[in-house]
Amino acid sequence: MNAFNQILRVGLFLVLAVFGTIMAFIFMVSTAIAIAVLYVVARIKRRPFGVRAYWDQRHKPSPRKNTFKNKDVVDVEMREIR
Repeated sequence: MNAFNQILRVGLFLVLAVFGTIMAFIFMVSTAIAIAVLYVVARIKRRPFGVRAYWDQRHKPSPRKNTFKNKDVVDVEMREIR
């Protein structure tokens, strides 16, 4: 009975290991496809593709846009508190 339990445990372990390996492979393939799509889009838009270019683009200071053209705009809602 002990040998049967050991065989069952090893079989279960191998099934889980194979399943995990398949999941990891699917994750790697989907990541490669996503990076390929990003590369193609960057080439079409004629932008550099890479970590450094992305970092520079996201961290360069951008001028603040004035949301309100007229600075005299006031919108106040008042309530009476008793």
